[in-house]
Amino acid sequence: MTQHHVLILGGGFAGVEAAIFLRKKGHKVTMISNRDYFYIFPTSIWVPTGEVDFEDIKVPLREIAEAHGFEVILDEVQEIISKEKRVVCAGGEHTAEFLVIAMGSGKMQHAGAENFLSICGVPEDSLQIKDKIDALIAQGGGKIAFGFGGNPKDASNVRGGPVFEVLFNVHNMLKKKGILDQFELTFFAPMESPGARMGHQAVKMMDIYFDKLGIKTQVGKKIKRFEADGIVFEDDSKIESDFTMFVPAGNGHPVFADSDLPLNEAGLIKINDYSEVMHDYDESSEVYGVFAIGDSVALDGPDWRAKQGHIAEVMGRNVAVNIDEMAKGNERRESYIHHLNILCVMDGGNGASFVFRNDKGGKMIPLPVVGHWLKKGWGWYCRNSKLGKIPRIPGM
Repeated sequence: MTQHHVLILGGGFAGVEAAIFLRKKGHKVTMISNRDYFYIFPTSIWVPTGEVDFEDIKVPLREIAEAHGFEVILDEVQEIISKEKRVVCAGGEHTAEFLVIAMGSGKMQHAGAENFLSICGVPEDSLQIKDKIDALIAQGGGKIAFGFGGNPKDASNVRGGPVFEVLFNVHNMLKKKGILDQFELTFFAPMESPGARMGHQAVKMMDIYFDKLGIKTQVGKKIKRFEADGIVFEDDSKIESDFTMFVPAGNGHPVFADSDLPLNEAGLIKINDYSEVMHDYDESSEVYGVFAIGDSVALDGPDWRAKQGHIAEVMGRNVAVNIDEMAKGNERRESYIHHLNILCVMDGGNGASFVFRNDKGGKMIPLPVVGHWLKKGWGWYCRNSKLGKIPRIPGM
């Protein structure tokens, strides 16, 4: 088989999966990442409570690369010229026969953003969240607000699950310490029914859960700005907060705006069902061999669609198949559309809930105690399977 060179931008779930499976098919792979580690975001929810160390969430990219035989270049992407499959980085330029863009997304901008930290932002933020919570514990109590935002131009790029998980884990930690009564915990979101994409049953169970745990809620009001001591809404009402954790909705990566990539209103890359970048050129001048996957893309599909790690990995595996078929001159392609679902184990510290949603509906199944350890086990599996130390479970 003729080996082809593939350039992958990004070392997250989508990029790493594409690299691993392209190497399985015998192609040369070069990955460019601005971080020297793969970060297991789903298990970073335990960093703020001290249940796991920050270093345990990081998997060195070079170790993954050595295990699977691809090259990693640590650099910052500055410009993408997709027509030429050329990438300009701080340290130089790169080209290849195939280009895979898996750089993640940018974040919606909010007034007063310096007054909150995000569990889904810069990985180091998780340590700062821990420091803020530890400081409130040391001073004897306080008010903590947890929330997430939406993007009216692209509803798929919302990260609500990690916010719920950190909130529930902090609640569980404070309860175990016997100091829960010294804290006021509040959840907020601008949409009328946060979590609705998980299905009606899940929304009802979440409401019951909030009420049972004594967590205050504020939903359905647009956020005006964040302040050092709280969140101000469109009607000038305010939630008082000594510390705010907030996850903004995603939008296009800043690099995309200055590229020749076709973007939707939110600045995300337009693709077809096979993750090929869809340029607005005549078919005769269509760019061949440029793909985008994961949070970088404008995801097609049903209204409840959501970007998750397992969808990013599906796209990464499919792109490996599609590039291989292209390289062989075959017409066969793999689509991500029929793989779309919502799937997660939402952890609460002393248990978890299994959440699933597809076209037939959604369900949320409580998993007391065992659910927490199932998610812990998945974190161990994720690390060691990426490093090639244990076999991959089909579909995971």
